[in-house]
Amino acid sequence: MEIILKYFPNLSEKQKAQFSALYQLYEEWNGKINVISRKDIDALYLKHVLHSLGIGKVQSFSSKARVLDVGTGGGFPGIPLAILFPETEFHLVDSIGKKIKVVEAVAAELQLLNVEASHARAESVEGTYDFIVSRAVTQMETFVGWVRDKVAKRQQHDLMNGILYLKGGDLTEELLSFKNTKIHPLSGYFEEPFFETKSVVYLPLKYRGKA
Repeated sequence: MEIILKYFPNLSEKQKAQFSALYQLYEEWNGKINVISRKDIDALYLKHVLHSLGIGKVQSFSSKARVLDVGTGGGFPGIPLAILFPETEFHLVDSIGKKIKVVEAVAAELQLLNVEASHARAESVEGTYDFIVSRAVTQMETFVGWVRDKVAKRQQHDLMNGILYLKGGDLTEELLSFKNTKIHPLSGYFEEPFFETKSVVYLPLKYRGKA
């Protein structure tokens, strides 16, 4: 928990309690369903929670925002972001039902009333969202194809609505066809060596609804 408080010192007591509860919850669920690499569970706060919160450093979500987390797995980045932004609505989806079972259980235990979880493929999700977030579930070109029709028309943030994507490594080739992306290296926000190769990729997307 100390590493979360290091970068987010203004959390409420409720938020601190929710973040503190994550380790035990995920340790218990990992014993039943492998949602996090066994070797990573001890680094939960660094490699999963703080990594997820990197999106919140790039863009703070408004109280009326709707955010879609595609391929959430056991709830990352959606669960940590839902704790950080309790008045923002989060919809977490994954095509693997047992992982959504974990998300639902964790959200219920933490009393995260701003989280909805669905066992679904991204393409089948209806409705529109201010931002679509994810942790490197596929190449950007494929991901854009899944979600490009799910961006809301109304703008209410500093950044134009679109994708906030956690990615690692050299992204030059992958992003060649997306000239308007902006890469935010997480090393600019977090000093731990783990973040030296990690980034948030921001890609604005235009509303594609019917006129």
